[in-house]
Amino acid sequence: MARPPRFDTDQLLDAAVRLAASGGPAAVTMSAVAQAVGAPSGSVYHRFAGRAALLAEVWLRTVERFQEGYSAVLTGEPDPRRAARAASRHVVAWCRENPDEAALLLYGAADFGRADWSEEHARRADSGNNRVFAALAALAEALGAQDEQARDRIALALIDLPLTVVRRHLRAGTPLPPHAEDLTEHCTAALLG
Repeated sequence: MARPPRFDTDQLLDAAVRLAASGGPAAVTMSAVAQAVGAPSGSVYHRFAGRAALLAEVWLRTVERFQEGYSAVLTGEPDPRRAARAASRHVVAWCRENPDEAALLLYGAADFGRADWSEEHARRADSGNNRVFAALAALAEALGAQDEQARDRIALALIDLPLTVVRRHLRAGTPLPPHAEDLTEHCTAALLG
């Protein structure tokens, strides 16, 4: 009977997230992840073909976890204005609950070596992004956004504004203020009119 692995993929990815949150994507190396969990380097290479695969999985696991909740909020409320306000709150709440992952998302896929990802990793990234963009487009349509300026206002309210509220605190390593979700929701509501 084979011995169960001592270090599983999630442990390795959790360590990689912590490394990226504290030192950026450059801090995520095969040896740094192994050292962070006290594993031999072979344990990391056993699960990831190389650094490009490790970086892809770190990015994708994080962004997919965020997108899953964000998409559910965007599509789960029949009233589009309530859905928009809930989505902007969700960004802040998710960042509060997941500060290391949120710090990682201040970077982009390119910072995590997207140019070197496998075709499967790139497909996963595009698929997730397309689902979110489709949900945002449907919400924009439900809100009556018919021109570019109206769609830009919705992107500002649901993407740029919530990220702005959390970015300063994440970069400074300070906790989000208790009123961050309320502030974000009120600003989103004001932008939507």
